[in-house]
Amino acid sequence: MPSRPVWRTRSTPPTQYVSDNVSFLDRAFVILGRVLDAARSTSAAAPPEVAELAPLRAALSQSRLEYVVQQIPRSIEQSVDGLARIASIVGALKEFSHPSSAQKEPVDLAHAIETTVTVARGEWKYVADIDIECDREMDPVPAYRQELSQVVLNILVNAAHAIGEARHDGADGKGHIRITCRREGEFAVVCITDNGAGIPAEIRERIFDPFFTTKPVGKGTGQGLAIAYDTIVEKHGGRIEVESEVGVGTTFVIHLPYAAQRVAA
Repeated sequence: MPSRPVWRTRSTPPTQYVSDNVSFLDRAFVILGRVLDAARSTSAAAPPEVAELAPLRAALSQSRLEYVVQQIPRSIEQSVDGLARIASIVGALKEFSHPSSAQKEPVDLAHAIETTVTVARGEWKYVADIDIECDREMDPVPAYRQELSQVVLNILVNAAHAIGEARHDGADGKGHIRITCRREGEFAVVCITDNGAGIPAEIRERIFDPFFTTKPVGKGTGQGLAIAYDTIVEKHGGRIEVESEVGVGTTFVIHLPYAAQRVAA
């Protein structure tokens, strides 16, 4: 017998009890499938004159049983996948919105980047595919976690918009965003590369200026990259640089220094 479905209580997170109940339906349908197979086999094997099986035969002939048996497992599988995505997004939003402490803390860059990418999924999923390549063995970097995540979010959103502009919001196919993080000496280095429209040379030196934007009115405030510069340079003592070519794409390179006295992980 499959385990019982989970009934809602005040303390049960909604995604948890829905996920548990869908998992129960998945297991229960396996049992029902065996019963249906037995019923069909019995109906087919019994002589036509067995009157007691007439209701069963009528029900089987009037139902779209083959279609139902095929589609229910697919629907359950898609529901399980969708619930897992919801749980992932909710968890990422909680973590992303959690305020940083007043002091720098050891930040796992790979985890912070993956969380931010999940939070920003609505911005990039229709226009780009994303690859994340991070050194999982690198030391945590002392940082203000929320502010650093906001920097990655701002650059990621800009990358998605640049690709959307170059590819007519996905009508010309998806673009590509690549995010890497690694340690280079006394710095943690994050690179965010897109194959979007690129930044013209004549405005490249102005992109970190407050309120400077090339986006239409109502589309951008010109604050995202200014905040990124202030966060990386002023608050973390690091560097943020941009490499770009019109029609090819843009790479933002962030250097975050490791403190002289290492923050314990």
